[in-house]
Amino acid sequence: MDNSLPPADELVLVDRELAQLEARRTQLLARRAWLVQVLYRPARAATPRWPVTPAAPAADSTPRSAQNVLLTLGGTLLTIAAVAFTLVSWGSMGIGGRAAVLCAVTGAALSAPVVLLRRGLVSTGESVAVLGLVLTVLDAYALHRVALSDTDGLGYAAVASAVLAGAWAAYGSALPRLRVPLPAGVVAAQLPLPLGVLAAGGGATAFAWAALVTAAADGAVVLWTRPLPVRITAGAGAALLGGWALLTGGWLSSSSPWSGAPLLLAGAAVCLYAAWRTPGWAVAVSVVAGLAVVAALGGLLRSAVPGDWAVPGYVLCGLVLASVWRAGVGARLPRGVRTGLTGAGAATVALGLLWALPPVAGGALGPLARTTEVWSGEHTGPGLVAYPATAALVLAVVAAALASVPRLWARCGALALVWALLTALPVAPGLPYAATLALQLLTTAAALWIAVRPAPLTRGLPRPGTTPAASPDARTTAARTTGPTNRPATAATGPSGVSATGPAEPPTSGPSAPGPADRPASGPVGTPVADPSAPSAPGPAGQPASGPATSPPSGPAGQSAGGSVPPPPSAPPRAPGAGFGAPGTGWMPPRPRPQASAAEPGTVLGWVAYAGGLVSAAGAVALALDVRGATFLALGAVLGLLTGVAVLGTGARRAVSACGAVLAAAGLVFAGAAAAGLEAHWTGLALLLVPAATAAVGATARPVALPVEITGAAVGLSALGLAASRPAFLALVLALGGVIAAATAVRPERRRFASWAAAGLFLLAAWVRLGAWGVTTPEAYTLPVTVPALVVGFLRRRRDPEASSWTAYGPGLAVTLLPSLGAAWTDPEWVRPLVLGVAALVVTLLGARFRLQALLLLGGTVLALDGLHELAPYVVQVVGALPRWLPPALAGLLLLAVGATYEQRLRDARRLRERLARMR
Repeated sequence: MDNSLPPADELVLVDRELAQLEARRTQLLARRAWLVQVLYRPARAATPRWPVTPAAPAADSTPRSAQNVLLTLGGTLLTIAAVAFTLVSWGSMGIGGRAAVLCAVTGAALSAPVVLLRRGLVSTGESVAVLGLVLTVLDAYALHRVALSDTDGLGYAAVASAVLAGAWAAYGSALPRLRVPLPAGVVAAQLPLPLGVLAAGGGATAFAWAALVTAAADGAVVLWTRPLPVRITAGAGAALLGGWALLTGGWLSSSSPWSGAPLLLAGAAVCLYAAWRTPGWAVAVSVVAGLAVVAALGGLLRSAVPGDWAVPGYVLCGLVLASVWRAGVGARLPRGVRTGLTGAGAATVALGLLWALPPVAGGALGPLARTTEVWSGEHTGPGLVAYPATAALVLAVVAAALASVPRLWARCGALALVWALLTALPVAPGLPYAATLALQLLTTAAALWIAVRPAPLTRGLPRPGTTPAASPDARTTAARTTGPTNRPATAATGPSGVSATGPAEPPTSGPSAPGPADRPASGPVGTPVADPSAPSAPGPAGQPASGPATSPPSGPAGQSAGGSVPPPPSAPPRAPGAGFGAPGTGWMPPRPRPQASAAEPGTVLGWVAYAGGLVSAAGAVALALDVRGATFLALGAVLGLLTGVAVLGTGARRAVSACGAVLAAAGLVFAGAAAAGLEAHWTGLALLLVPAATAAVGATARPVALPVEITGAAVGLSALGLAASRPAFLALVLALGGVIAAATAVRPERRRFASWAAAGLFLLAAWVRLGAWGVTTPEAYTLPVTVPALVVGFLRRRRDPEASSWTAYGPGLAVTLLPSLGAAWTDPEWVRPLVLGVAALVVTLLGARFRLQALLLLGGTVLALDGLHELAPYVVQVVGALPRWLPPALAGLLLLAVGATYEQRLRDARRLRERLARMR
C-alpha cells in the first residue's frame, strides 16, 4: 500500500517546513546579534565599520616608549655634562665667562620648551625643562661658591630651596602642559623650614615643629590643587614629614610630656582636618590623629601620677576617645572620622588589656604548675607578686565600659573581662590560700550559673532578626535615598541605559511575574515590566504597581530616546503568565544567597561563661591539692556544680558537664582511696564504682547517656591500669567490668556493643586468671573462644544459609587449630598430635559432608601438616637407608608420569577448583 503524498501536496509541505525553519533561524540570529551587542559593546564601539586589514606584527617597543627612552637618556647625559662642567671645569674660565655660560645655558634650557610646546613636541620639551631645572640648582650652587661663600651653608640652602620652589612653581604654572616643574617645586618646598631650623641651631622639638608646619602646607596643597602629580608629591611629603613630627612628639611625650603634648595635639588637629576633607582617607588619617591625642593626654597624665598608674591613664584616654562613636558630639562628625577615632581608642584599650593579662594567666594557670607535693600543706606562691595591682583596675574599667554598650560582642567582652578580673584578683594583692580557693570556687559557681541562666545579661540586646536603632548616618542616608515620598530608589542607569549592576534586559511581550506585595514587580535590574493587556497589581498604598508599558520614541541608530539597547527584532515570546526563569524563556532569576542564621545572645553568652567556669573549676581543683580537706571540698563542689549544669543546661554544655561530673566523681573516689591508704590495685577496684554508676545513670538520663558511659568506660580503663601490677586483681577487675558491660547490654540500644564488650572482658579475665595459675596449655586459652564462636556461627548459618563458612566458622576454628598445630610441632609427646589429628579429621569430614569450604580446607591443611610432622622421622630413616641414586630416579619417573598425563591433571585441577568454589 502506497501512502506517499502527491508531488504537489508534498511540495507545499516541504515549503512550509522550510519557511518555519527560516523564521526560526532569523529569530535566533536576531537574538544572537542583541546578545553580542550587550556583551561586547566597548569592543564594537572601538571597532571601525569598514573592513580591517591584517595588522602587521607588533614591534618590540612602541614609538612612544622608544621616544621617551631616547629623551630620558639625552636629558640625563646633558645633566651629567652640566654637573661636570660646573664642578670640574669651573676654574678654567673667568668670572664673566662663567656667568655668561650659566645664564645662557639656563635661559636657553628654560626657554626652549616654549617653542617645543608650540610645535607639539611635549616629550622633548619635558626633557629640556628637566635639564633647565637641574641647571637652576647648579646656578644656585655656583652663586654660593663664587659670590656668597661666606654665608652659612644650611641657611643659604634654606633660602635657595625656597627661591627655587617659587621659581619652579611659577614656571610650571606658566607652562601647564609640562608635568615636572610643579611636582619639583613641591619637593623643593619641603626643605626651607627644616633647613632654616637647623641653620638657626634649633633642637629636635623645633625641627619637628618645622616638619609639622611643612606637612600642613603639603596637606593644603593636596586639598586645594587639581593636578594629580602635584597632589601625589605633596601627599608623600606630608606623610613623611608629618610622620616624623608625630614620632618625635611621641618620643618627647615619654621624656618631656609638656613639650611633646602640644606637638602631638597640633599634629592631631591637622590630621583631623585632612580626614574631614578627604573621605577616602578619613579612617586611616583619623586613626593616626586618635593615637596622637592618646599619646599626648596619656603622657600628661603619666607625668602627674605614680608609675603604676601610667597604663590606666592611657586606657582611660582610649576609652574617652572610643566613646566618640556614641557621644553627642560624635554624631556631627563624618562616619569615617568617627570610625578612625574609635579604632584608635579601641587599639589603645586593647594594648592596655594585653598589659593586664599576665595576672590573669598567673591566676588561671599558676595552680597547674605545681612545685610542691600533693597534700603537703605547702602552697606555691604566685609568680607575679611584683606586678602592679592596677592591672585589675584596667580590667574592671574596660569591663564596665563594654557593659554599657548594648551589643552582643561588647557584652561577651565584658563577661570575659569580669571573669579575668576575678581570676587575677588573688595574684596581685597576694590573698591567703583559703580566700584564693574560695574566690576560685565562687567564680566557678557564678560562671556556671550564667551559663545555665544567661537571660539577665541579654537585657537591652537586639534579638536576631530585629533591626537595631539606626545611626545618624544611616538615617541621613536613608532620608536622602528614599526622598520625601518614601519611595525606594531605582537602579541608576548610565547614558546607554545600562544599570549599575549590569546591562538592561530588553522589554519582552507577555505579562511579567508579579513581585512582592511591598514593591512593584520588576525585572532582573529593577525596571518595572508590565503587560498592557493585563490589569495592574495594586501596590502598598492601593495604587497600581505599574502602568501599561509604553514604547519610548526611537532615537538615532536604532536606539530609544533614553539611550537603552533596543530589543531584538524577534525575541522568543514567553508563555502567558510565565515570569523570568520559566521553561523555554531563557531568562534565569538571580539565585538567592543563603544567609547564616544569627546565634541567640543567650547561647553565645552562655558559652563564654561556660568556658570561663571550666577553666576556673580546673584551677580550683589544682589549687585544692595542697590540702586534703580542701581537695574533698573542691571536688565535691565541682561535682555538684557540674551536675547542676547537666540537669538544668541544654545542648552540648549539658553533655560536657555530665562528663566533667563523672571525672569529678572519679577524683573523689581516688582521693578517698588515697586518704584511706589503699594500694594501687585496691584503688583500681574501687574506681569500678564510677563505671557502674554511669551505667546506672545512663539507663535513666537518656540525653547524656552516651557521653556519660564513654567517660565511665575511660575511668574503667584507668582502673585496669592501676590493677595491672597484681594479675589476680586484674582478673577480678576485668570480670567485674564484664558484669557491668553485661548489665548494660540488657538495654536494647546498647546490646550490640555492650554484649561484645562483656564477652571480651570475660575472656580476658579468664586468660589473666589462667596466666596467674601458670597454665601454659594453649587449648585452655583458645577453647573458651572457639566454642562460643562456633555456636554464634552456627546460629548465623541457620538464619542466613547463604553466609560464607569462612565468616561463620573460620575464626572460631583458626583460633584453636593453628595454635594447637604450632604446639604439636614442638611437643615431643604423642598425645597432642594424635588428638589434634583426630579433631582435624573430624573437621575435614564435616566440611566434605556439608560442603563447607572453611572446614574442609582448615581441617585438611592441619591434618596434612600434623601427619607430616608424625611421619617425618620415619621418612628420614627410609631415605637414609635407600641408595643415593634412587631419589633422583623416582623424581624423574614422577615428572615423566605428570608430563604424560598433563592434560588429564589440568582437568582434574580445574574440577577440584570448581568443586571448592561451589562450597560455602
